[in-house]
Amino acid sequence: MALYHLIYQSQATVPFDTPALAALLHQSRLFNHRHHMSGLLLHTPDDRFLQLLEGEEADVRSLYYQHILPDPRHQHCEVLGEGPCLQRSFADWNMGFRVALATDLHILLQEAARTEYAADGSRPAVSPALLRQLLNFVGRNTGAARYYSEE
Repeated sequence: MALYHLIYQSQATVPFDTPALAALLHQSRLFNHRHHMSGLLLHTPDDRFLQLLEGEEADVRSLYYQHILPDPRHQHCEVLGEGPCLQRSFADWNMGFRVALATDLHILLQEAARTEYAADGSRPAVSPALLRQLLNFVGRNTGAARYYSEE
């Protein structure tokens, strides 16, 4: 039972207004709670997403490759990194959420771009520097509306 994480970005194909985001978060948190998963979802006003998933490898990979990737509500899914991890970065959240500006996402994606694919072509691991950036971003942006919280 190895701990695993995966981070990806995508673009919504339909607008995600407040009720749609609240419904998505409710559904995600229930699923993640049942499967002992945690993570963070960032959403920008132009409907881009960046999400980090943490849990058992089979659960994380199944969620992304069998449920998220084929979901018609978004496109241009790109895995930025995945692999084993020693501990959860967002252990207290079934699915944490923050609104991010496009500039915030750009900074985070610049950090992700620094991670190169392995010589065998396998996906890169999630960069420790990117995890630090995410944790710093969350620490700076704690004013999300109540319906976004997990309370």
